[in-house]
Amino acid sequence: MRRRHLTNLKSMVFLKSVSGFLKLSLITAITVGIFSCSPKTAEVLLPVAPPDDFSRSGDFPAPDKWWLAFNNERLNILVDSALITNFSLNSAWQRFRASQAILKRESSALFPNLSGSADAEVNNRQSEFQQSQRFRLGLYSEYEIDLWGRIGAGIEAQQLRTEAAFADYQTSALVISAEIVRAYFQLLEANNQLELAKEQVEINEKMLRLIKVRFGSGQVRSVDILRQLQLLEATREQQIHAESRVEVLEHQLAVLLGKTPQEAPLYEVEVLPKLPPLPETGIPSELIDRRPDIRSSFKELLAADRDLAMAISNRYPRITLSASVSTAAYDVEDLFQDWGRSLAGNLLAPIFQGKELNAEVDRAEALKRQRLYEYGETILNAFREVEDALIQEAKQAESIQSLEKQVEMTVKTNEQLRLEYLNGMSNYLDVLTALHDEQQLRRDLLSAKLMLIEYRIALYRSLAGGFETERQFDGLLDI
Repeated sequence: MRRRHLTNLKSMVFLKSVSGFLKLSLITAITVGIFSCSPKTAEVLLPVAPPDDFSRSGDFPAPDKWWLAFNNERLNILVDSALITNFSLNSAWQRFRASQAILKRESSALFPNLSGSADAEVNNRQSEFQQSQRFRLGLYSEYEIDLWGRIGAGIEAQQLRTEAAFADYQTSALVISAEIVRAYFQLLEANNQLELAKEQVEINEKMLRLIKVRFGSGQVRSVDILRQLQLLEATREQQIHAESRVEVLEHQLAVLLGKTPQEAPLYEVEVLPKLPPLPETGIPSELIDRRPDIRSSFKELLAADRDLAMAISNRYPRITLSASVSTAAYDVEDLFQDWGRSLAGNLLAPIFQGKELNAEVDRAEALKRQRLYEYGETILNAFREVEDALIQEAKQAESIQSLEKQVEMTVKTNEQLRLEYLNGMSNYLDVLTALHDEQQLRRDLLSAKLMLIEYRIALYRSLAGGFETERQFDGLLDI
């Protein structure tokens, strides 16, 4: 009974000690919350004054999933598939998940840690035929009071980097969608070029047969046959080049979809579409909030600001509270009879570290300025991309109109010269030149139409914000 009474008494003393420790921690935390403050850093301002508006704008708002504006069901399926299976995009998502895990790890510093230990020792002395044993159990807890906001600043910095990582993932999704759409239309254009090359080979073969007939009747020279053969072979080379482009683009599209090059996606050969109406560009200040790459750069800037605050806090003292409780005995039955307790507070203040802490502050401040300049550069590049796409599309449309007129005039010229040649009124070199010009202009016109679509893709890409995918960032610590 006496041993049990002593045990209960010791347990009560232990509980009072723990209670006192908790009260001390609570009072300290309240005091710190009232009187302490995080180091102040310079306010982050917008480094670039945005212009009032863009040079051009349409009247039709582009959808978040901008490729839907082309109204091509096969293209929509390819993009949706790539947003799930593309390896680069999956890699960007895993970088975001890793950043979330780091945020969880850093946030654990806000709570006390608790460690447990258990020891058992058995000693045998063979010479004395003796055996001794000892058992020990213990708990240890430590907690650093965030007196100057150092821990909080580090967590905020990582939180901002996590948000930047998600914005990077959204940027990657935009890039992948643009690459898919561009590769798809390039593939259509390559097939159109292939069909055109086959048609031109057939025309040149007919022309060669006609010249051979006239040569047999002594109406043309043999050099005319050689010139036509040269044009025929040049056209066949265009066909070979087009066939190569088709297969290469099929391989590219397959890899973008996360498949092997041999698994080319199914598609229908169709003519290049007409452009959708020009999208509404909005105002430049809205673009800053909309584009994920700009958001990512801004989050990195804010994270650098919090890193600077943390570096400043490292120059101030730290207060750490620790508590432990343990028991030890030579017999398992007596293990819980005697408890040892400790409660300690530790103040650690830097006195002399060879200017290491000041150098770290300077480094963090320089990095913050670097991030500021990078943020400004990202904004300027975003404005430039929009303006470049607008002017390139406008001028490319004018170029296509000029090419169409050239094709029309060349067709008429070719028909006229051919009639004159058949009537013996002109030489074959003029006919050959006109035929070559017409065929080349038709190929150039196809390439120009593809370029126009690519400029529109660039415009959509430069105006687009983040769009919803199968993966979303629902919470700060939700993985």
